[in-house]
Amino acid sequence: MGHPIKRDHSRFRKIIKGKIRDNLRKYISKGEMPLPKGDGVYKIPMPSIDTPRFRFGDKEQGGTGQGEGQVGDPLGQGEDQPGEGEAGEGEGKKELEIDLTLEELASILGEELELPNIEPKGKKTIQSETDRYTSIGLVGPDSLKHFKRTYKEALKRQIMTGHYNPENPIIIPVRGDYRYRSAKSHVEFENAAVVIYMMDVSGSMGDEQKEIVRTESFWINLWLKSQYKDIEIRYIIHDATAKEVDEYTFFRTRESGGTLISSAFKLCRDIIKADYNKDEWNIYPFHFSDGDNWSTDDTKQCLEILDNEIIPASNVFCYGQVESRYGSGQFFKDLKAKYGEKSDDVILSQIKNKDAILDSIKDFLGKGK
Repeated sequence: MGHPIKRDHSRFRKIIKGKIRDNLRKYISKGEMPLPKGDGVYKIPMPSIDTPRFRFGDKEQGGTGQGEGQVGDPLGQGEDQPGEGEAGEGEGKKELEIDLTLEELASILGEELELPNIEPKGKKTIQSETDRYTSIGLVGPDSLKHFKRTYKEALKRQIMTGHYNPENPIIIPVRGDYRYRSAKSHVEFENAAVVIYMMDVSGSMGDEQKEIVRTESFWINLWLKSQYKDIEIRYIIHDATAKEVDEYTFFRTRESGGTLISSAFKLCRDIIKADYNKDEWNIYPFHFSDGDNWSTDDTKQCLEILDNEIIPASNVFCYGQVESRYGSGQFFKDLKAKYGEKSDDVILSQIKNKDAILDSIKDFLGKGK
């Protein structure tokens, strides 16, 4: 059996994960996201958990902390020094910050949504070299010195030379006794993935719609990062024209022009052709819009680009329609008419509000592609 402290810590972690899972929908619908701390660790705020504590009864049976005295009497020596400031009203906000790894957060998301593991399409991959300390060498830095093997060599030498005294068993290693942990390099190959986010930033897509996209893309990235060793993420914004931007610009740009969705699809196609061989990469294009497009002719051009270039190169193409008071939602209808709601290559999702984010994530990731 393990150490009691380790068992208690493991049990506490299970309680924490259960608490987060129970509140995941509420947490995501508020638009809150874990804060990265580095090294694959995220900080997530959650309501405090009451820990067990002793509660004393009314009987006075003696013992430490029991005896004569009145309520309000100071404890110990010194004068009573009341605190500064006025008393507040109501209960204070109790919030606990918990550190969870990417794998732990992804596991919570996967269990809640019953997500299958992704089966990578691309046969390549990212080459990585790792060192495994599986042998013992005669040379090396002091930081890799193997003390047990060094002691054993020194003991063998002293016994063989007759310098070992059982009555006074002092073992003094010399330079020839030193042994070091030695590494062997292993080349590993991990499937490579790229996510290409496209978003309509025309005037009908407001801050609330962008917040929904920001929240949803975070959790999508989190799951994909748990499935692939490393992924690349590209961002495209568009109104009547499209351009590639960084993450900061992607979520903070708003234009007032019209909408030509084909401009984003053309740029996405060009990025895939230039940088991502479809036989080597797992490619995930996501497009978010309120469904308005400039014309039926442009929609026809979008469908041609999807059919001939983007879909054949991708694991799956995902379209998320974020409801807006100004958007007609026509593009969703056009895609549905073309591909249906249960296509293996095209996944459609309608996102009415923040409460629908979790269901939309399941739509996109639930097929394990």
